[in-house]
Amino acid sequence: MSDSLIELLAAGGAFQGYAYAYPHKTAYRPLHPVRSLAELWRSEDKTALFLYAHIPFCEMRCGFCNLFTMTHPGENLVVAYLDSLARQAEAVAGALGGSARFARLALGGGTPTFLSVPELERLFVILNETFLRSLNIIPKAIEASPATVNDEKLAFLKNQGITRVSLGVQSFVESEVRALGRSQKAPEVRRALGMLTTADFKCINIDLIYGISGQTSLSWRHSLDQALEFAPQEIYLYPLYIRPLTHLDKNGSRPSDVRIELYREGRDYLLNRGYRQISMRLFRHGSYSPPEGPVYCCQEDGMVGIGAGARSYTAAVHYSTEYAVGRAGVRDVIADFNNRSEEQFERADYGCELNLDEQKRRYALKSLLRSDGLELAGYRSFFCADLFADLPQLFELMDEGLLMEVSGWLRLTSEGLELSDVIGPWLCSAAVREKMNAFALK
Repeated sequence: MSDSLIELLAAGGAFQGYAYAYPHKTAYRPLHPVRSLAELWRSEDKTALFLYAHIPFCEMRCGFCNLFTMTHPGENLVVAYLDSLARQAEAVAGALGGSARFARLALGGGTPTFLSVPELERLFVILNETFLRSLNIIPKAIEASPATVNDEKLAFLKNQGITRVSLGVQSFVESEVRALGRSQKAPEVRRALGMLTTADFKCINIDLIYGISGQTSLSWRHSLDQALEFAPQEIYLYPLYIRPLTHLDKNGSRPSDVRIELYREGRDYLLNRGYRQISMRLFRHGSYSPPEGPVYCCQEDGMVGIGAGARSYTAAVHYSTEYAVGRAGVRDVIADFNNRSEEQFERADYGCELNLDEQKRRYALKSLLRSDGLELAGYRSFFCADLFADLPQLFELMDEGLLMEVSGWLRLTSEGLELSDVIGPWLCSAAVREKMNAFALK
């Protein structure tokens, strides 16, 4: 990359892109040739896989949301989708073979708790019979919204072994919620959090957003105070981004220009109240340890995704359905998913191939953006290569005081962590960046 990090920072500020996955989904393209799932997974380690199921339905689309989801799908579409999910699950399980074992499960979307209890029951029958074999001992996570939480659903999820519930709150200030294009009320949020607390899940996570139009230091502190009343084990602090085709983009909204100040205030607030910083966004209470089970390492472990919008990761190929944000585009992708045969579900036809250089970059990028960092010896053992020879850009991070070596580990400094949304895009390869820039969003 020709630009230095400092030049990139000067040109675009501290918030340029969230590298939650690498390569980004906008780098995916039709695969030629189409790949057999059995062949893709044949040589992979399948002893501790991550199972992800995507439910692309919500009661409403938030103004900032660019996820693969649609609102008000109708009961018939949900039933058809679960039928297709069952066909896909059978095909994928067959391709993986009988030796596949899963170390954890996540249900995302969309809003999985949009489903009714009978629909959730059908979903878990599919997952248990094809993948999990009724294992309740592995960590299981689900995403929820306040309006879709009730006692009956929570009792069912608890019985299914759900250990972590993530609630999209975003703000406890109703004027800020309206500015985000949501209609929820603070009492509804508190009701949902009260039910989650009473249900006693091992981990409750609360998502909050900073940079909302009209948000101030005082109102940000109010949302943080309100969140901590429920003593969540985890809190995510997300900077507001305005993504193409979202409602906020269409109405010309822009995030506030005080995001870095609000980030620092939120970070310091949580650190001073017993939370540990895991990444720029994730804070975990010091007394909380995640449920027992192998720690999922997205650099090394495989992910099996089912459902329209779900991504799957082998070492050399990432694949999924196509990606869309607009309602028509999402509807078309779901229709294509529902029309697929089991034979079609046995193949990957859309995704991204990772050569060895991209695999190394993914390992480094995803490790460095977490506070525990990257173990140099671990990288050397995994790739039989020297990290600094592979990524000489890291010298610039060290020269700028954003990265340090401590007892054989490379870790971002506090200043480095707060620039994660610059460092992530900066570490993308030129080839991946070119594909992302050329992607035509639907």
